[in-house]
Amino acid sequence: MAKYLRDRAQFFEGSRRSTIIDEDDAKERESVTDKIRQWAIDRNLHTADPHKQALKLGEEFGELFEGLAKDSEELTKDALGDMYVVMTIMAEQLGYSIEECIEIAYDEIKDRRGKMVDGVFVKESDLEGDGDS
Repeated sequence: MAKYLRDRAQFFEGSRRSTIIDEDDAKERESVTDKIRQWAIDRNLHTADPHKQALKLGEEFGELFEGLAKDSEELTKDALGDMYVVMTIMAEQLGYSIEECIEIAYDEIKDRRGKMVDGVFVKESDLEGDGDS
């Protein structure tokens, strides 16, 4: 876990330096997503029940925790990749694209303000008063 926290701190420090994603990297990632879609189509997964895909996502999420608990970079990366595959397929099953979903999520957080509390980012709106939640 200590290695994970060190690596995480380094990642966020690097992102503060305005690291720009290379256009070729974005194209490569896009093509990998397209390969995932084609893989799903070849296996008729794109028309399968998204509820089953949600169960698969839960399984992969558990594997993510296993990787973190074991401080295993390999298991953690594998689980994150598997979750992306599962979410890409589930989005297709629901008639969405994963890119559309990511864009919606980013638009929601891009101007969000808050602060770190015990290692967790807390939205400014959740910091104000007691709230009703």
